[in-house]
Amino acid sequence: MNKLKIKVCGMKLAANIAAIAALRPDYLGFIFYEKSPRFISDVSAELIKYIPSEIKTVGVFVDEDIEVVKKKVNLYQLKGVQLHGKESPKCCADLKSASGSVEIIKAFGVDENFDFSILNTYKDVVDYFLFDTKTTAHGGSGKTFDWKILDNYTLDQPYFLSGGIDLEHAAGISKINDERLYAVDINSRFEVEPGVKDVGKVAAFIKALK
Repeated sequence: MNKLKIKVCGMKLAANIAAIAALRPDYLGFIFYEKSPRFISDVSAELIKYIPSEIKTVGVFVDEDIEVVKKKVNLYQLKGVQLHGKESPKCCADLKSASGSVEIIKAFGVDENFDFSILNTYKDVVDYFLFDTKTTAHGGSGKTFDWKILDNYTLDQPYFLSGGIDLEHAAGISKINDERLYAVDINSRFEVEPGVKDVGKVAAFIKALK
């Protein structure tokens, strides 16, 4: 397996962002979805200054108007966009063409009944897929899904693994023999409260994987 990237998602507070950024994860995620307990309305310059340039900032959106997404990409100089709703392939293509080098990540909640064939229409318009536990709340469930479901994934597109990942899963993730597994997305299981990460726990996870 290639060296796994790590994305810490659901960041909110300046001091916590600074502490997590100092650990040098590959991605930091900011959730622009108002119904999320980790919703952040503004990634101000004060917050951005704590983030080294090599860390990719990702905006997470759920069925947001594409013009709003474009505006936030430009305003906050986001390096990635994660689409966590029912965004169409056309929406992804429009966003990709408008945003230049910004990475497009399309998230899907999966379970044993998930139809992986629907990904075929997305593979040419996104950079990565993200596989999360299927819920009605667009992620953040804190629950894992059966990773064996991904045996049904047949495309070559690299993907992020998400959904209730905890420190205890590091060893199992390290044993996954799939070159398409590009990154691991961690969030709620590493929190002391919504949007505030346990720095020591995140550090231990990064050490365990890297």
